[in-house]
Amino acid sequence: MPGSLRGGLTTVCPGHPAAQQSMSRLDPEELAEIELRRDEEEEEEEEAAMPGAVRRPSAPTASQDPALSTSHPFYDVARHGILQVAGEDRFGRRVVSFSCCRMPPSHELNHRRLLEYLQFALDQQVESDYVLVYFHHGLSSRNKPSLRWLQSAYREFDRKYKKNLKALYVVHPTNFIKVLWNVFRPLISHKFGKKVTYFNYLSELRAHLKCDQLAIPAEVVRYDEKLRSLRKGEPLPPAKTPPPRPPLPTQQFGVSLQYLKDKNQGELIPPVLRFTVTYLREKGLRTEGLFRRSASVQTVREVQRLYNQGKPVDFDDYGDIHVPAVILKTFLRELPQPLLTFKAYEQILGITGVESSLRVTRCRQILQSLPEHNYAVLEYLMGFLHEVSRESIFNKMNSSNLACVFGLNLIWPSQGAASLSALVPLNLFTELLIEHHGRVFRAQDAGGEPGAGSAGRESRAAPLPEASPRPVRLRPLAAAGSLR
Repeated sequence: MPGSLRGGLTTVCPGHPAAQQSMSRLDPEELAEIELRRDEEEEEEEEAAMPGAVRRPSAPTASQDPALSTSHPFYDVARHGILQVAGEDRFGRRVVSFSCCRMPPSHELNHRRLLEYLQFALDQQVESDYVLVYFHHGLSSRNKPSLRWLQSAYREFDRKYKKNLKALYVVHPTNFIKVLWNVFRPLISHKFGKKVTYFNYLSELRAHLKCDQLAIPAEVVRYDEKLRSLRKGEPLPPAKTPPPRPPLPTQQFGVSLQYLKDKNQGELIPPVLRFTVTYLREKGLRTEGLFRRSASVQTVREVQRLYNQGKPVDFDDYGDIHVPAVILKTFLRELPQPLLTFKAYEQILGITGVESSLRVTRCRQILQSLPEHNYAVLEYLMGFLHEVSRESIFNKMNSSNLACVFGLNLIWPSQGAASLSALVPLNLFTELLIEHHGRVFRAQDAGGEPGAGSAGRESRAAPLPEASPRPVRLRPLAAAGSLR
């Protein structure tokens, strides 16, 4: 384990040789219990030493998730908010967080049910690359599962779950984590061990993830602030944030659709979106797992830099069809406001309560409120994804699979992250847009859409011009073996 973890072996084993020998004979379960109690005692001492400190409650309150229905098959576990989906990281990988501080006392939670819920939730994510963030703060002797349970859990999460896990971030590790590592070392492969990264502070995590979309519990934030203030015995000065720099005239990522339109002679479809779609349409429609795989982090950054500087990008140079696929998702994710807008978020969450035969009509109604520019870009993108779904016999990406990938790239809440239960309506809405693209964006009911604006929408749904501000160099990809 890295030396950055709090404490060392001397804190695990008292200095006296006889005491060390006695500790070495302890069962790992007992040793883990000792370390957890030691962590709790240290935390209580630190809290008592801080003036005006507020003790954390002995049990977390249930998560108030408006998208979570009591009919959820794991409502008894899901209501606590232990597991959350936090959008995607900068490289298109889904981020899932596990918060120990939200685990109720062991007598209030069936840990077998917890394991089944984890499998149920992760089954919706593991077909694509994903990242797991583990917030250790809040695990105590009152709510911890047994080591035997942890060992059985590790065994039950087979290769399907471990293969596409690209990183495991452990936040605020303690000596208890060291004990776990020694217990699990015979089970954990070297390859899996390389995916684990430890962060003592949230600031270190923020260097890897967009924490504004990460569901970090308030208890974890307060604990992090306490650790930072105790590091030097005094409050740390506020971090100096450099003043924001104006975007380049050629900027493609992290700027609004209006900015892109103004800088590209009124073109509605942003150049980076048009170029990547054109390339993928010609070279990638039959690539198995398109949009599910991630790409080299360095390559993605390089392509973003070239686009932002207005330099030409030739995807053939990279020999990996997943590079343009990740670039497409990255562009959507870095928009200042989601393509479907914050305003539509609550409306979209209600799609599951609409009768199946009326859902396409409801989609059209929700899209009526979109700005014209957003509508045009959304129609262009959904038209392309519809083409991808039609080749699902080859690429294995039907409308449902594509919706799981793109749902959180099209819409996210204005504050915090989308909850795990919110994924069902968000993905369903996206699936409807892809599967019924023609009906949603072009076709009108015989009597027309109810309410004002349907005629205007019909004119806005006219086919978009295919003119491009600069040509895309397309050459055959490198040998098929270079693709992932």
